[in-house]
Amino acid sequence: MNGRVIVRAAVNRPDLRFPLPERMAERLSGARVTGLRRRSKYLLVDISTGETLLIHLGMSGRLLISGTMLGEFHHEHPAPAKHDHVVFDMDSGARITFNDARRFGMMDLLPTGSDHTHPLLANIGPEPFGNAFHEDYLVARLSGRAVPAKVALLDQRVVAGLGNIYVCETLHRAGIDPRRQMRRISAHRVAGLVPVIRDVLREAIEAGGSSLRDYRQTDGELGYFQHAFRVYDREGAPCRTEGCRGIVTRIVQSGRSTFFCPRCQR
Repeated sequence: MNGRVIVRAAVNRPDLRFPLPERMAERLSGARVTGLRRRSKYLLVDISTGETLLIHLGMSGRLLISGTMLGEFHHEHPAPAKHDHVVFDMDSGARITFNDARRFGMMDLLPTGSDHTHPLLANIGPEPFGNAFHEDYLVARLSGRAVPAKVALLDQRVVAGLGNIYVCETLHRAGIDPRRQMRRISAHRVAGLVPVIRDVLREAIEAGGSSLRDYRQTDGELGYFQHAFRVYDREGAPCRTEGCRGIVTRIVQSGRSTFFCPRCQR
């Protein structure tokens, strides 16, 4: 999309999780994409009209690419599918389709440069790979808090885009019990979470993400990081920590499944 013109934008329904912007197809058609950015799990597409398209995939949303080369393969345009809600035809011949069976995704249009004031973005914490996310920051942000470690790391105000799977995997690698309150974890151990978070995310990105139910890459292929899970979705299985004889346990915290080893996570 970058540098290309959106020849035609087709909007096939009035809403997703929220109502879609007024005259969305008209405002996007004919505009050139001038930049692509990301903030947490939100995609930001800057266009030549001075607006930015904000996209969130939700639980089952997918951006599918056709009519162009991906790696060594050329992907032809598929027949329109039931849940193809927004379609972008580019001047290169490529087509980008937003498909979302559950409609938990969202799109919005905002003035370029105003994303830091948008209600969905204004209070998001630093990016995990950014310079603002470091050991001193995390210690200052979390030490002394009377909340469980799992709940603290899921808070998007603390760190951007860290989801349930990767918090479980991070805490297992760090040997921290997800139930332990942050005020009972030493500053040294809190600081040690920063490189572990980055390692887990980096490995997941290199593996193409985690496919459990809905997630696919842009060419429709599965991600593969789920094959490297140490605890997530492995209830009743042996712990993968070397020398540990524990069994992975599942509990529910704040309405989310937590997987951990009660033997080696303390």
